[in-house]
Amino acid sequence: MAEVDFDVIVIGGGVAGTVGAYQLAQAGREVLLIERGIEAGSKNLSGGVFYCRVMEQVFPDFVEAAPVERRITRNVLSFLNESSHVNIDVWDTRLAEPVNAVSVLRAKLDPWLAEKCEEAGVTVMPGVKVDGLLTEGSQIVGVRSGEDELRAHVVVAADGVNSFIAQDAGIRAKEPMKNLALGVKSVIRLRREVLEDRFRLTGDDGVAYAVVGDATRSVAGGGFLYTNTDSVSIGVVLRLDDLAAKGLDSSAVHDHFLAHPAIAPLLKDGELLEYGCHLTIEDGPAMVSHDLTLPGLVIIGDAAGFTLNTGMTIRGMDLAAGSAIAAATAINRALEAGDFSQAAMDVYRTELDAGFVGADMKTYAKAPAFLENEEMYKDVGRLLADVFHGLYNLDTTPRRHLLAVARDALKRSKLTMTRLARIGWQAVRAL
Repeated sequence: MAEVDFDVIVIGGGVAGTVGAYQLAQAGREVLLIERGIEAGSKNLSGGVFYCRVMEQVFPDFVEAAPVERRITRNVLSFLNESSHVNIDVWDTRLAEPVNAVSVLRAKLDPWLAEKCEEAGVTVMPGVKVDGLLTEGSQIVGVRSGEDELRAHVVVAADGVNSFIAQDAGIRAKEPMKNLALGVKSVIRLRREVLEDRFRLTGDDGVAYAVVGDATRSVAGGGFLYTNTDSVSIGVVLRLDDLAAKGLDSSAVHDHFLAHPAIAPLLKDGELLEYGCHLTIEDGPAMVSHDLTLPGLVIIGDAAGFTLNTGMTIRGMDLAAGSAIAAATAINRALEAGDFSQAAMDVYRTELDAGFVGADMKTYAKAPAFLENEEMYKDVGRLLADVFHGLYNLDTTPRRHLLAVARDALKRSKLTMTRLARIGWQAVRAL
């Protein structure tokens, strides 16, 4: 094999990059992890719910050892209207043991993961921007940063949604706006006892809200709220093309959500700790349809499009970790064989398809198209509210059966029975 500075260079210190680097170092490889921020997590505004069972393959004591916030045992799907909401509130102790999901703050989690990488022997290089890839013919042989060049047998691109490395390699063009969304998020501190009383939590239990409708002022996307140990992460995710088409300001939409009469009481007397916005993926399955490898190069995590929004769950970190594990397996085989050809790198795709990452991306491939239905962001929520208003509004008129109440609500709605049935059928197929 050619002389190199490192066996593998990983670009990006998020979940995907750190998990991949750690796995490779554990296998005895010389690994360099390059992070553009001053430390891992410093650029990452993300957080939220981490479906963390995949991490047990990497760190068997992850939940106990990592800086997680709360164990999510309650999930709320909320249809939010201007003056009402209809919530599906699911609490289940079976989600606590074994732990299914935790809330995390990436400013805490990512440095912990980087520290684990260093303990495993990874060379972590923060504050460095990779300007491009080094190539010899069709083979990727390293990276370039300013005037410096570093060579490796394999380069791993884990550089996030906009992945300039994937674009530099010619694998991806600039993503269309419909594939991307803008997340606007606040972290608001509440005293722990206030938070637990307000959200009906005990111990380390936590709750996650997925909100559709007036949260985004009818822009395709949704609102979210996650409880941390003594704070709340809350905000909106807005599909870029729809946000532009409706001419709305993302910060104004975020503020509108936080001021909603159903939301504001949950945040009362809180202290704003963080505020910011970040580009995210809205149509992961469409992005994953691109090639993910070249000779000497694999693309993982958000850079590869591994995000799934089903409307009920938003997943990215678990898919990032799963893709990193698949990449480490393929790269280890390539290093053992001394083969870094296209065929050797394509073992990564085979590993993905054999595991939950590839399977879930296929299962939910229709979810983004389902969430493009305009009615999901206004008319469906209003219809549900009208049905329940008819049930609970006990005036002096004689009561009617549920079917009659629902029929009248549908007549007042902009939805038709045919359209409602079509949306329902799409939901069954997509989710």
